[in-house]
Amino acid sequence: MVTAYFLLPLDGLGPHRPVLSWTLFVLALVLVAVLLLRQVVHVLLGIPNIRPGLVIPLLMTLSILVFATTYLALAQRPGELVGLDTRLDALYFTLVTLATIGYGDITPHGEAARLVTILQILYTFIFLTAAATALSSYLRTMLRRHGDPGPPD
Repeated sequence: MVTAYFLLPLDGLGPHRPVLSWTLFVLALVLVAVLLLRQVVHVLLGIPNIRPGLVIPLLMTLSILVFATTYLALAQRPGELVGLDTRLDALYFTLVTLATIGYGDITPHGEAARLVTILQILYTFIFLTAAATALSSYLRTMLRRHGDPGPPD
């Protein structure tokens, strides 16, 4: 997925196609959120034969790349994101925001960039935190099962 992020032609997104850009952003976030919530519910209900150990990290990565792509598209408009010039910058800013570090070297100055940053923070609090919690719960359960040899013969 990260390789695709760096290789896909994303030049069609940005200020020259705002409706397409915003539509794709919203649809991608909603889709990933629904899929993440589905995994969380499956873990909480203990549904067998699911693979949250694989699916949740992939969906979390995808959500990070959706935000990075959005920041990259927003940065094409002058003054929107100061200091963001490349795909690596966009990925870096997404991860710095996700980790709540905020070095200040890349800053959202425009209204749209600030809106997306707020959405990322809320998305992280709600969806990524729930997904990470469900994943850690699933992994603890799996470790307990593998550590328990079962009843003696």
